[in-house]
Amino acid sequence: MAVTAPDDTRRAIDAVWRIESARVVAGLTRIVRDIGVAEELAQDAMVAALEQWPESGVPRTPGAWLMATAKHRAIDLLRRNETFARKLAVLGHELEQQGAEPEAVPGEDIEDDLLRLVFTACHPALSKEARVALTLRLLGGLTTEEIARAFLATEPAVAQRIVRAKRTLSEKRIPFEVPQGAELADRLSSVLEVIYLVFNEGYSATAGDDWMRPGLCEDALRLGRVLAGLMPQQPEVHGLVALMEIQASRSAARTGPSGEPVLLLDQDRSHWDQLLIRRGFAALARAEATGQALGTAPGPYVLQAAIAGSHARALTAEETDWKRIAALYGALAERAPSPVVELNRAVALAMAFGPATGLELVDALATEPSLKGYHLLPSVRGDLLAKLGRFDEAREEFERAASLTRNGPERALLLRRAAACAQSC
Repeated sequence: MAVTAPDDTRRAIDAVWRIESARVVAGLTRIVRDIGVAEELAQDAMVAALEQWPESGVPRTPGAWLMATAKHRAIDLLRRNETFARKLAVLGHELEQQGAEPEAVPGEDIEDDLLRLVFTACHPALSKEARVALTLRLLGGLTTEEIARAFLATEPAVAQRIVRAKRTLSEKRIPFEVPQGAELADRLSSVLEVIYLVFNEGYSATAGDDWMRPGLCEDALRLGRVLAGLMPQQPEVHGLVALMEIQASRSAARTGPSGEPVLLLDQDRSHWDQLLIRRGFAALARAEATGQALGTAPGPYVLQAAIAGSHARALTAEETDWKRIAALYGALAERAPSPVVELNRAVALAMAFGPATGLELVDALATEPSLKGYHLLPSVRGDLLAKLGRFDEAREEFERAASLTRNGPERALLLRRAAACAQSC
């Protein structure tokens, strides 16, 4: 984008784009029925803003200005295709009724369009990586460069991922709609998975030199809150928001003075963000009340939020109700069984009933194929062995965990724990 603007105006435009771009793209997609074309039209409106706003000032309703400008571009596009003549007449009439700064577009439900965009960007026809990239691009307003930097990928690779995703949606003629009935639950799980993947990458970066990437946590929280507003009758949506709010509350306590990781039981809980904790508890209460009203058992995100809430209620690590947490992990293992859930349950059992109990379950997971390269398995095993005084075995496990992780600060932490075990031998 070759257009330049004064720094203050450019910052204002960037802020508007982050806030409004998803709604603009969503509204345009409903019209042109192609996400790729809709995004191009929205980008054209962005260029127009960069050209005009430095002179005219930021409009009173910038989102509506961008939408109207993009729709003018849509008219130019539709005019070149006579099969859209009837739709062109309708659009032209709408735009004639609008001023330079329309408050809203009559007859449209922008929130419905936004919800359709969420489900389209997270469609199971796309790979998990493509869904994440497209969601951050269209709903998070991130640039390709920002997405690449966040996930330690090359910019061309991310750009190709996004282009391929939009082409797949177009070629497969994925409908721009919110699924209904039984299909809704399956598709919603994909949406929630994408948002939580984004959050987790920000909360515990899988690779690189940063222990955390707070910007991704903020993007995921914003998407989750938007989705909760769009789907207030879905307990799992509120459960995911609750989980992210409570986990994000620990951010300031998760790193030491030099940026080194600080584990949960070692954190200074006075640094936990009480506002986020209260918001998390409120979202959890909504999730539980909604589930009770629907007569449904708590889902995986509601159960995980309840676990996070148990940690948040403990003023000190010693006050943690590990028996309740172990029971919640048991319920989670029944609802959404996985080796990772079992590994977490082993930790809770170890804290509630002693390290030998937890180690028994961890050892049973040692041959699980899906955990073969998972660094937290030897990390947990090393911790339990150290608590049992088996320091030489613990050292080996920490060293193995360090060799498996791709995150620099986490590797350094694991090697320090290995060295401490060596000194205790």
